[in-house]
Amino acid sequence: MNDGVNGVALGVFIFFFVLVTAMGFLAARWRRAANEHSLDEWGLGGRSFGTWVTWFLLGGDLYTAYTFVAVPAAIYAAGASGFFAVPYTILVYPLIFTFLPRLWSVSHKHGYVTTSDFVRGRFGSKGLSLAVAVTGILATMPYIALQLVGIQAVLDVMGVGGGEDTNWFIKDLPLLIAFGVLAAYTYSSGLRAPALIAFVKDTLIYIVIAVAIIYIPIKLGGFDDIFASASDKFTETGVGGVVPNASGQWTYATLALGSALALFMYPHSITATLSSRSREVIRRNTTILPLYSLMLGLLALLGFMAIAAGVKVQNGQLAIPQLFEDMFPDWFAGVAFAAIGIGALVPAAIMSIAAANLFTRNIYKDFIKPDATPQQETKVSKLVSLLVKVGALIFVLGMDKTVAINFQLLGGIWILQTFPALVGGLFTRWFHRWALLGGWAVGMVYGTVAAYGVASPTQKHFGGSSDEIPGIGEIGYIGLTAFVLNILVTVVLTFVLRAVKAPDGIDETKPGDYTADAGDPGVQVELPPATAGSSH
Repeated sequence: MNDGVNGVALGVFIFFFVLVTAMGFLAARWRRAANEHSLDEWGLGGRSFGTWVTWFLLGGDLYTAYTFVAVPAAIYAAGASGFFAVPYTILVYPLIFTFLPRLWSVSHKHGYVTTSDFVRGRFGSKGLSLAVAVTGILATMPYIALQLVGIQAVLDVMGVGGGEDTNWFIKDLPLLIAFGVLAAYTYSSGLRAPALIAFVKDTLIYIVIAVAIIYIPIKLGGFDDIFASASDKFTETGVGGVVPNASGQWTYATLALGSALALFMYPHSITATLSSRSREVIRRNTTILPLYSLMLGLLALLGFMAIAAGVKVQNGQLAIPQLFEDMFPDWFAGVAFAAIGIGALVPAAIMSIAAANLFTRNIYKDFIKPDATPQQETKVSKLVSLLVKVGALIFVLGMDKTVAINFQLLGGIWILQTFPALVGGLFTRWFHRWALLGGWAVGMVYGTVAAYGVASPTQKHFGGSSDEIPGIGEIGYIGLTAFVLNILVTVVLTFVLRAVKAPDGIDETKPGDYTADAGDPGVQVELPPATAGSSH
């Protein structure tokens, strides 16, 4: 790693950071609605985004700094097993094509802002709604933390903040400044800020990947040499390989399938979806979002390039930033670092808004202040979005980074347990609300306990996301095993509860609500923009 600060790269990084900060604050005036003091406006951007804004927003939401840093880092460390991220993003789009338009329709018809709103309305159960909300907030926290880890990795490689012996405050000051700016414009502009910044973020990422995938292999002698270097390293160390080994195939397959099922359970994925203008926008997006999967496949190859380039780092997360530092001219390394840094800000903003919406609608309004006005809801959501980011910051500053990564995997295990209530509820009301709650509890407990028992060379607990699958004996993703248990318990309990005629909750939705589109009775096209003369 280079000593000292890379002044040129840092200058370019700061330029883009200042640019997106200005955009973040200006976003508050972008297509502003007449009634800006509501969660529809602050938390969902007025539900007014068209195809391209939604595409950039979802892309900015799902393909994060952690994707940019961690997927190639996994391939740098363990080889082909890290490629599970590519098939899982391919699997996810047909899946969401079937259920996201239904969720959009029923949410717009009834004014639902969160998945928990839908679950409460569908099953008439505040308890089940609370379980979904708490799980969403819990799973989102380490995910936000990892966006800040992505920024920290870039700052470390640029030499900003000093070495390990530096006073902790000086060392983390750049991260604290980035956090403060993110918090300020999210509070001010809501979802419009990341929606606008996503254009810059995705443009930079596409430029960096296009250059990296052509320029770096030319410098390294071509892909033959890159794969040969990677193969030599894995043969020498005995860890990983350029193709998955036989013993890892169950792990690979279950991790890909489980991750695909979990991705659109995350609150931030749903927030970006519900902000779109019409049902057709969602359907169109599921057909063009796979372009990001192509990008992800190319991005993953950077892990092999880092091996071929002789990058040596103790912390695998630094491998790709260090590759950029070593291979690119300083000015373009700055552009690449800006892409990663901004790639962290967009999802972190959306995630904090999504978690805040869950707290406000499904904890504060349901259990603390049922008569809260839209203005009070918005105020609470803004404050909670700050608290969520503070919690994530404490997580980053106080925890070992390997623990943070494994906690993110734990987030996937948790959020997957909300799948039966959400996706099941969109198609059938056969599942009993208490059975769903029982299945959720079993999945959560099994997943957490199993993950707690996984050790790694660096820690005794939460050392990974895979464990032995009961009854099969193969090693597989804990989240998928917990999900299967969840489904089994839910089905058995539903039969029992239906047999004893346990009281069913009231379903406030109707079959036609699931296919309603913008312009239908009760479904607004979008919130009206403010007129030139309106006062704010």
